[in-house]
Amino acid sequence: MSKNARLSLIIIAVVAVVVAGFLLFSRNDTTAAPRSDDGKVSVVEYLDMECPSCRAAYAGVEKLKAEYGDRVTFVVKHFPIPSHRNGELAAVAVEAAGAQGRRDEMIKLMFESQQEWGGQPTSQRAVFVAFGQRLGLDQAKFEAGLDDSALRERVLAERTEGAKAGVQGTPTFFVDGTKFGGAPTYANLKAAIERALS
Repeated sequence: MSKNARLSLIIIAVVAVVVAGFLLFSRNDTTAAPRSDDGKVSVVEYLDMECPSCRAAYAGVEKLKAEYGDRVTFVVKHFPIPSHRNGELAAVAVEAAGAQGRRDEMIKLMFESQQEWGGQPTSQRAVFVAFGQRLGLDQAKFEAGLDDSALRERVLAERTEGAKAGVQGTPTFFVDGTKFGGAPTYANLKAAIERALS
């Protein structure tokens, strides 16, 4: 084999390795979010309580929950955006309310009043404390929850998990472990769920 032929083969081999490596590492891992292990279709949503797009998607998601009942498992995970001054504390408030069995009610209250507290440059802790009072929570326990480092770590762990799964913004949905790529409207999510059910 001539020197030029050998050199050409080496170049071709190097190019093949580079292309294979690029394809391997650039593929979108769309199944990184956890699947439901009870056999039902799962919808996992990574959200930020201060995100207007999450608020916009909320009513559609609630409608889907009511329609599908126990045929579909809906899971909410936190992905507070660092630029949102109160997103992380709002997520902790949701978990603190959850410790008293009122997680869903706190999520609803957060979204219904988001335009009042969202986008504020100062801490909205007092607003969230008032939300706890409106929901009839044990205030001492709720306020202790707002300062609980374990709840904060749980929120941040969910954000880290989401980032590893490819979440870059909110809301991001995974339907049966596959990242949903369309606009998170009621109709689009319903179509994705129907495909998963069939």
